[in-house]
Amino acid sequence: MEVTIYTDGSARGNPDGPGGYGTVLHYVDSKGNLHEREYSAGYKRTTNNRMELMAAIVGLEALTKPCKVTLVSDSKYLTDAFNRNWIDNWLRKNWKTAGGSKVKNVDLWTRLLEAKKPHEVTFVWVKGHDGHPENERCDRLATTAADGQELLDDEGV
Repeated sequence: MEVTIYTDGSARGNPDGPGGYGTVLHYVDSKGNLHEREYSAGYKRTTNNRMELMAAIVGLEALTKPCKVTLVSDSKYLTDAFNRNWIDNWLRKNWKTAGGSKVKNVDLWTRLLEAKKPHEVTFVWVKGHDGHPENERCDRLATTAADGQELLDDEGV
C-alpha cells in the first residue's frame, strides 16, 4: 500500500513556548478513492524541531501494516537526517554529531526510527509557506494546536 504523509511542526516562542504538530495522511484505494486522516496536538512548552519530529512519528505510527511511504516535510532537520545520512552517522557515533556534541531530541529520533522500521520511507523536502496545499494545511493544524486550550506536557524539553 502506498501512503503519502504530510507533516509540519510549530512552536511559539521557540524553545520555551507552546507548540504543535499537524499531520495529514493520504491513501488512494484500488478504486481510485482518496482516503485522508488528520492528526494534531499541542504542547505547553516545546521546540519547533520536536514538533517536526512528532508530526512524522504520529503519521508513521498511525499505519497499521507495512507501507511504501512518501513523507513530505518542510523541515530540513527531519529530511536531511535521512537524505544526507546524518542518522546513520549519529547511530554509529552513539548519538554524537560530527562535532562530537550530543544529538538533540534522541528520545524522538529513536521513536521515529522504531515507527519507520516496518515501512519503506522516502523523505521529501518542500519549501514551507510557499503555497504547497498540504504543507499549508499541516501548518494550520500545527499552529491551531499550539494555540489551543488543551496543551500536553512535552517530557523531552
